Parts: sequence; C-alpha cells; structure tokens
Amino acid sequence: MTATRRRLIVDTDAKNEADDQYAIVHALLSPTLDVRGIVPAHFGAERSQTSMLDSRAEVDLLLRLLGRDDVTVANGAERGIADESTPAPSPGADLIVAESKLASADDPLFVTFLGPLTDMATAILTDPAIVDRDVVVVWIGGMGYDVDWSYPAVEFNLRNDIAAANVVFDSGITLWQVPAPIYSMVSVGYAELEEKIAGTSELADYLIAQLVEFNEAHHGEPIESRSLGDSPAISLVLNPRGSVSRTIPSRRFGVDGGYLPGAGHPVKVFEQVDIRYLLEDMFAKIRRFGREHPARTS
Repeated sequence: MTATRRRLIVDTDAKNEADDQYAIVHALLSPTLDVRGIVPAHFGAERSQTSMLDSRAEVDLLLRLLGRDDVTVANGAERGIADESTPAPSPGADLIVAESKLASADDPLFVTFLGPLTDMATAILTDPAIVDRDVVVVWIGGMGYDVDWSYPAVEFNLRNDIAAANVVFDSGITLWQVPAPIYSMVSVGYAELEEKIAGTSELADYLIAQLVEFNEAHHGEPIESRSLGDSPAISLVLNPRGSVSRTIPSRRFGVDGGYLPGAGHPVKVFEQVDIRYLLEDMFAKIRRFGREHPARTS
C-alpha cells in the first residue's frame, strides 16, 4: 500500500544563516510530511567553534515556538569527515541508517540536506547497503552546471565538507541536487514578510526578526531581502512536479569547488523550482499556525 505521508529527515545547519529556519518550519507544518527526525549539522568553524551545537540550540528553539515536543532530534557530526574513507559517527547518521532500513518502493525515505553532506557520507561509509535502499537524498549545494553565474567563493554547503560530497556523489545513492544558481533565486523581501506573516504568531515574528538581524550583521550594504535558499529541499518533496530538472552523470568536486569527472551515476539536477508555490504554501501554513495557536495572554 502506498504511504499517505512522505517520510522525511531534515539535516540542517540551522544557525548558519537565516533560511534553514523557514525550511524546518515548512516541513513541520506540512500535513503530508512525516518528519522522522531533525539532524542539527555543523557549518564549519569560520563563525563558531561549536557550530553543530549552535544548530541544535536553534532547532530546539524552533520546536519550542512550534509547541512540538514529539519530534526526534539527533545531533549530527561536529565537523566534516577527515577523508573519503573515514566516517564521522553521530546519532544523526545512526538515525538516517535506521530509518533507511524501514524504507520501501511505496514508502521511500527522503533525507534533505540544508548544509554539508557529512552525515549522509557517514551513513554510507558506515552501512554501504544504504545506497541500494529506497532513499532519496536531496541536497542544497554545489555550483551550477554550464551556466554563466558567479559565486564569491567555493559554494558554502560544499565548502564545509568537500570529502563528504565526493563520497555521496560517488556512491550511486538516489540523489537530487539543487545547485546555487537555483536556490539563490528563492528571494523574499522584508515588505512581503511583514505583509504576509508578521504579527500572526511569536514563531512568525521570530522568523522575520532573525532574518533581518542576520542581514544587518553580515551585509555591509543596505539590503531588504534574503534568499530562502534551503526551502526548495522541502517544496520538492512536497511537490516534485513543481520543478524542471535534468539527469546527468555524477561528478566529483575539486578543492576549488569545481566539477571533475566522476563515477557517472545518475543525479537529478534541478534547473527551476516553482517559487510561487513554495513561498505561498509556506506563508499560508505559517498564518494558519498563528490562527490555530493564538498567543497566550496573562
């Protein structure tokens, strides 16, 4: 029998920027998604020496604002894998392996990665049979293919664990990739956020405030928008037909983040995502959450 809800794990470097929060909330407010767990991920050591634990604290805060104490949270690795043969064991990787063993053709497991692929690489290195199970890895990361589009450095999610990305891309596991030129187009302005969700709940107000605060802290020029670049990972699981993609042979990644010849396994690369659906569905669910969970007054 075909499952009535899609099973999902969200692996997230939640305190890295200000967009993971929206993707996490969207997943947890979507009735057709069965979120089997959230895995807080590291985001390198450029801004914090405890980045995975920072992500964990942010996940815990979002769950409190959502009033959810029923969601499994399993910490991911504190840093990237040492090399392509050495896993970085973690409860998060163990959760991915355990849930993969329950997957079937009619009830696959989707594992969305909003940051580095560390925990997926560890799951593969720990249990190589996972690549033959009904698991779909959805990764927000990597540069675009054959497009004239610039990125200031090595794409961030890739940069934080290039070795892990190579393990996953070489493995043959079912893989969907949303590269930087696509995920960067999911932009939202302050005015839209204020008009669509502001004042509807403590959760909504936090989502807006932390986005504005991040921009003010990390952008020197005036700005009134931000890309919610992690959100396609959720919308593609919710609505796979709301996209344009092509299947290409898997590559490998060099130290500069560029593509090299790889194992040639099929990888579905998304070239367009239905942004109207993504944003409107998410905003509607956040507004509905506010109606159904009015703030308590003393």
